[in-house]
Amino acid sequence: MRDPKSLARFYETTEQIVTIDKDSPPRVLFSGEDLLVEDLPVGTRVIYPKPPLEGLPNVKAAIRSAINRPEGCDPLHALLRPGMRVTIAIDDISLPLPPMRTPDVRQQVLEVILPLLAESGVDDVHLVIAIALHRRMTEAEMRRMVGDQIFDAYYPDRYYNHDAEDPDGCVVLGTTAHGEKVIVNRRAAESDLLIYVNLNLVPMDGGHKSVSTGLTNYEGVKAHHTPHHIRKSHSYMDPERSEMHRSVDRIGRYVDEHLQVFHIETTINNRMFDGQLEFLMKKEEDYTELDRLKLAGMRATLKRLPPVAKRKIFQAVPAPYDVIAVHAGLTEPTHAKILEKSWAQYAVDVDFQADVLIYGIPYVSPYNVNSILNPLLVQVMACGYFFNFYRGKPLVKKGGTLIVTHPCSDSFDPEHHPSYIEFFHRLLPETRDAQVLEARYERELAENPTYVHMYRTGHAYHGAHPFFMWYWGENGRQHVGKVIAAGADNAHVPRMMGWDHAETLSEAIDMARAIHGRSASIALLHHPPIVMTQNLG
Repeated sequence: MRDPKSLARFYETTEQIVTIDKDSPPRVLFSGEDLLVEDLPVGTRVIYPKPPLEGLPNVKAAIRSAINRPEGCDPLHALLRPGMRVTIAIDDISLPLPPMRTPDVRQQVLEVILPLLAESGVDDVHLVIAIALHRRMTEAEMRRMVGDQIFDAYYPDRYYNHDAEDPDGCVVLGTTAHGEKVIVNRRAAESDLLIYVNLNLVPMDGGHKSVSTGLTNYEGVKAHHTPHHIRKSHSYMDPERSEMHRSVDRIGRYVDEHLQVFHIETTINNRMFDGQLEFLMKKEEDYTELDRLKLAGMRATLKRLPPVAKRKIFQAVPAPYDVIAVHAGLTEPTHAKILEKSWAQYAVDVDFQADVLIYGIPYVSPYNVNSILNPLLVQVMACGYFFNFYRGKPLVKKGGTLIVTHPCSDSFDPEHHPSYIEFFHRLLPETRDAQVLEARYERELAENPTYVHMYRTGHAYHGAHPFFMWYWGENGRQHVGKVIAAGADNAHVPRMMGWDHAETLSEAIDMARAIHGRSASIALLHHPPIVMTQNLG
């Protein structure tokens, strides 16, 4: 018979929260492109992702069912007529993370609806990647996303990236009652039907955000990507409590009043790893001897490689995600069904808040696919995305300490993130105040002719993008008392972001305990894969 204490631990480890005991195995954390193996203090609570939900047995059948039985409107085939102009907008490479195995779900949607359009006599069809102020996708990335057949048939004249800086590329539909300009891609606005093909990775995605953010310009994004909106968002992963989403929804409803928009939304499970990396989906208690050998071998290999080579290893491995839901129709009822499924995959119920919260920061974010996770992106993962991975109450207490494991190297990709370099090395040394940065410098970099040219003709993020990344950490920065970068390979990068640094995770925990006391409550959000907490008490 197990004693009551060990029996309680046994049942707890079969759920998603494990409490560290004296005989618990060490935990595996990402630190950029490296894997750490760390013993955590007794009593630390580790929150794990839920097991992957089962994928749809036939994705294309689910797509056909969704467009034939849509939410709140007529079936797609009933909206089509010969000779009409149709624009299909598609989410860009920023999701999912890492990119999914082919065929991408966007390809599968297009393989269903493009023949339907052709059969209905619709041949004026353009495919527009809704990049907003993100970087233009490369030809190879565009081909991979839709497959050879569609790419060859539509690229480049009818399959292309949205251009937020094309002087004639956007139109102003009007202004909301709150004074927000409603600006949309001209081709989409002048079409008889706009179809939006979405891949909902997290609850922040999709809905009205698809058109009103993905197909607009700098002025359109600026309406809600501000320090003010982020400070008033009590988790922008929870749209109902997000000031940013309230603005986005007002703009999106205005769009829907003036354009005919048909949404096809999809979402996936959290099956990020399989094969040789499948052990990363497990709790450490469940590791087999073979898993431990794989981990040891992988760490030994990574230790010998330079950062560029390590990035290539991870970025070369697509994720085996399964599609778990497809819904179509009007914006809001369609998105509501997708959100329900997304939260079912990600939300882990908790009834506590921690004094100290630990994150392992991995090698990828929405803004560095095939690139470097630079310091600003480390910041947006820590104080932005991961902090906002909650519904209800944050996992960390007000005034608590965040500990992030990442080397925080002073490395930037000059092709993808040129304006980030100026923001980080010229502007942050002057001020970290998001409102001052917005008022004093945002428009200067946004309208810088060099950055505009690199955005339009190369593969650079827009000149305003580093500002938005800094703002997106604003509610996290306002909530926590301190951020400590554990394992940083330098002191100046954490210092420039207002963080402390420690050589090891153990040292960082000691620093946090010096603030909150030896009995401080500690939690680890164990990702990737994605996990979010739900504390509605």
